[in-house]
Amino acid sequence: MHASKLTKQAASFVIITLAAAVYALCFVWCFEPNNIAFGGITGVAQIINHFIPAAPVGVTVIVLNIPLFLLGWRLLGGKLLLGSLYAMFVSSVFIDLFTPLYDWQPMDPILACIFGGLLLGGSLGFVFQQGSTTGGTDLAARLLKLRLTWLPMGKLIMAVDLVVIVLVAMVYQTLNTMLYGLVSLYISSIAMDGILYGMDQAKVAYVISDKNDDIANVLVKDLDRGVTILQGKGAYTGTEKQVLMCAFKQREIASIKNIVKEIDPDAFLIVCPAHEVLGEGFRAYKKDDL
Repeated sequence: MHASKLTKQAASFVIITLAAAVYALCFVWCFEPNNIAFGGITGVAQIINHFIPAAPVGVTVIVLNIPLFLLGWRLLGGKLLLGSLYAMFVSSVFIDLFTPLYDWQPMDPILACIFGGLLLGGSLGFVFQQGSTTGGTDLAARLLKLRLTWLPMGKLIMAVDLVVIVLVAMVYQTLNTMLYGLVSLYISSIAMDGILYGMDQAKVAYVISDKNDDIANVLVKDLDRGVTILQGKGAYTGTEKQVLMCAFKQREIASIKNIVKEIDPDAFLIVCPAHEVLGEGFRAYKKDDL
């Protein structure tokens, strides 16, 4: 195996280890002390630990994950499962190491929801970036992604975790537990998709103007953005029209609008959100991309 490949794999495992540590920290610091419902297999382990205190959360997570990993081996392949096994094992060990390390006291529930969600979503995002999961419902969501390719990972995990959060709330017998868990889950899904797909969401602009050539030249030369000319026809007038299509990043929206309206104040401008844009100037495509 080439040295560069070994270095890349070693770096990947370092990132997974650090992300797993953050994942465990957010559980023992933000979720467990505040009785906030935690989704996934960790949430199920939280329930078991509530009834059987002698069953550590980390060890219980490992045991509960065994059937899921056996199921995922054939569908996802050994490479992803190897990284996922490592991520699941390390995160579970960190949970059991961090729990007795410090007397984790409850904090303001809103702060716990916000920071717990950010830490959870961010850590899972980095784990998914390395082609792995932390097991449990993360692995279940990764399996669902094979069929539901159009859904972002954050939304998939949020849907799968809802059931577990309701169960945790029933165990603790408080509605607040579920509501705080839902808030944290929503925040974590946003953070995760931000890591996986980029915080700078892409936009697509459609421009209909009598000065399309001037607008296109400025967009290409000044903003260094590609412009595609589409052929259109007015339904009412029957007049042939050219439509400019331009993909750009969120931070460029003000510049786009200023350029179009300065050149032609009467221009018809439509700006639409784009889930993701692949290609030059944007994110590169990777095989088996999430």
